Amino acid sequence: MLVHTVYFWLKNELSQTDKDSFKTGLNTLKDIKLSKATYIGTPSTTDRPVIDTSYDYGLTVIFESIADHDAYQVDPIHEAFLEAHMDKWEKVVIYDAD
Repeated sequence: MLVHTVYFWLKNELSQTDKDSFKTGLNTLKDIKLSKATYIGTPSTTDRPVIDTSYDYGLTVIFESIADHDAYQVDPIHEAFLEAHMDKWEKVVIYDAD
């Protein structure tokens, strides 16, 4: 199993339309059949010193194997998301765990 977690910091100057478009784009990633589960969210209201809430969106995708993860990366839905939305983020951090 592989847990693929991505955190996105969006550019400050984005319009609400751009932000809505980004969220819609993230949701298209749920249609990629290689994932066992896909979760999308924004920072929680939990408040402890060790919690980073500076990001705008978090994406967690669960795969059965690294091979499924690798195929996901070149899936047309994923590539379309990147093409349409990569100009909207300031920073991305990815954590993969197996």
